[in-house]
Order: sequence, then structure tokens, then C-alpha cells
Amino acid sequence: MDRQVENGILIAGTGPVGLIAALGLARSGFAVTLAGPEVRSDDRRTTALMTPALKYLNSLHVLATIESDAAPLSVMRIVDGTSRLIRSPVVTFRAAEIGERHFGLNIPNRILNAALEQAVRAEPLIDWKKSLVSRWNLAGSEAAAELADGTRLSAALAVAADGRASPARETAGIRTTMHDYPQAALVLNFGHSRGHGFTSTEFHTETGPFTQVPLPGDRSSLVWVVRPETADELAALDDATLSMRVEEKMQSMLGRVTVEPGRQIYPLSATLPARFAQNRVALIGEAAHVFPPIGAQGLNLGVRDVIDLVETAAANRADPGSGATLAAYDRKRRPDILARTGAVNLLNMSLLSNMLPAQMARSAGLGFLRGFAPVRAFFMREGMQPGSGLASALAGLREQIRR
Repeated sequence: MDRQVENGILIAGTGPVGLIAALGLARSGFAVTLAGPEVRSDDRRTTALMTPALKYLNSLHVLATIESDAAPLSVMRIVDGTSRLIRSPVVTFRAAEIGERHFGLNIPNRILNAALEQAVRAEPLIDWKKSLVSRWNLAGSEAAAELADGTRLSAALAVAADGRASPARETAGIRTTMHDYPQAALVLNFGHSRGHGFTSTEFHTETGPFTQVPLPGDRSSLVWVVRPETADELAALDDATLSMRVEEKMQSMLGRVTVEPGRQIYPLSATLPARFAQNRVALIGEAAHVFPPIGAQGLNLGVRDVIDLVETAAANRADPGSGATLAAYDRKRRPDILARTGAVNLLNMSLLSNMLPAQMARSAGLGFLRGFAPVRAFFMREGMQPGSGLASALAGLREQIRR
């Protein structure tokens, strides 16, 4: 069966960023075909979405259905958990310092996925084909795809939300730089006897970050980055022993720890394409950027991909997949993606390095953040929304000049 949508959009991938893109483009008036399997219901991870991303979900009428199952992030703290010669000071970021109630919400992935799936099913402009793309043809004046079930599709624009190994990206001829890290992330949830006060703590260790993020009640999610063999050893421990290891690593700051059933391991890597759009294919999410889980940047960056893609496509409705349109999207995304991926990868490499200059640079940088409130406020705003820190600083400067 063949199906063609005039100036329509085909999205490959049904992860969170693919579903958000389908909703955003459909709400902007495009006919969207979504290709991919049913949404996973067994994902035990959580996602910390910052306020700008939450505002976009709210504009898609999704936020209200997930807020009650999410925990606000009011305080974010960085603690040097290494035993190295030069250690960094504790740095605490409070949303109240920049006039916000919270930086964002920590949302269980299964809750977020279910809410997005429900919204997609209810959107009349989205046709969901629950089959994977098995073959792409990008040689003509449209993006054509054949699904595993034999369905043939074509559209003016293909959106690659098909993950870090993106077949759409490969077919479009977009080169990538890839790097595997000697790290893996152990992901789990746990209960604790003391309240978290809606504070997230990121311990920097010699093998990577150990990050606790609050959940509703006296519960938190954990991303523990270690060497791959250590991740396997930790995952094999019984609940009581692993609970004790987590509590020990957290310096008992949340009291007695009880890990919950379900542990997952994810190898860490970095991927950066040479371009973010080409040959009628636009990249979003992990097809456009992969980096270690530091600073809650992953899906937030993916949501910004979607926002820029929707804006660019809406401004070029005659042909949302033209070369000029894709070049405009690439220009929009390039500064944000390069800055975020570069900063996260640099920080991760500084954690792995035993060289004194790297330790000194990281300690000095964090010490500067701790000691100077205006600089700390700048970085808090930039962490939530690129450009907002600079905009706030300029506004403050103008106010001083007027006085």
C-alpha cells in the first residue's frame, strides 16, 4: 500500500522526541505520518525537563497529565566525590536565586511516554504506522520510505528521530563523529528515610557522575556512571547490598536507602553529525546529538530541536524539506548543539582525567561559580534556556545605565 501526503512530514521513531515532534508539527497544521512501534512501558528511567521544555509541553496540552507524577527540581547541587589531590568546592544552585519556583520537573519516562502516546493517538493530523522503516529512498524530490510491513510512504520532509544509530541519517549521507567512553550508566530508583527537599545532587567521581534526582515522596532516581565491568557487578548485587553501596556513595545524606526492583545499564558514547539536515532529512534527538548524562541536557536539547524544526517548517510551508529550509534548520541548531555537547563532553573528560591541570581547571571553575552570585545566575539561566543568561545580564546593565 502506497501513501503520499502533499508537503506532509514523515517522522521515523517513536521515542519521546519523535512523539513531541509529531505533536508539534501536527499542531502547526502539517499532516504527519509517524513510523515506529508501540511506546515502551517498561522504561524505568526518569527525565529531568527544564522549565522551557515544560512550557512547550504545556502548549501541546500534555503537561497537565504528568505534573502530579513528577517532582520539582528546586535545588541542584554539585559535590566533588573524588579522592584526588585537588577537590572542587560544593556548588549549590537554587531556582529562587533567579526568581523561579523550580528549574524543572523530574518525570518517570513511562509517565511521559504514556501521556505523549495518548496525545498522539488523539491528534487527527497524525497517522501512526506501527512499523519500522526498513528502507529509505532519498534520491528524488521527496523522501520515500518502505516499512517492514510493506507500506510505502513519501513526504516532503523526513524527520529522523530514530536514535543514535539513525538509518535515516546514514541514508542522507550525513557523516558523524563517534566516540565510545569507558563508562556505563547504572539506572535505578530508590527510597530513602529522609526527605530530599526537592534537591538534586550530582556527585562527581573518578568514573563519572553519580546523580540523585528527586521523585514524588521519599524516593529518588539514580544515574550512576562507572566502568562497564563495575556496572555489571553492581547490577548483580542483591537489593540489601546495593542499597548499602548507594547509601555509602551518597554519604548517607538521605538516610537509609532501599533500592527498588528494576536495574538498567546503558553504555556511554558521544555522537556528533557533521550536519543536522540534508537530502530532505532533518535530525532531532539522539540522531542529532549523543553525550553523557551530565547536567540534565539530553531531552531538553531534543525539545529545542523540535521547537526550531517546527518554526523552520512553518516558515517554509511550500516545501518544508527543500535545501534552503534544511540549511536554515541547520543554522538554527548548530550553535546550541555544539555548545552543549562540547561542554558536557569536556566536563566528562575532566572527571576521567588524573592530570593536575584538568583537576585545577575544574576546581577553579566550580569555585568561581560558588563565589560569584551573578555568574552563578548567568549559568543557571543558560542551563535552562540558551541566551537567557546573556539577555538577563544585558537587561540588568540597561537598568543600571537608566539609573
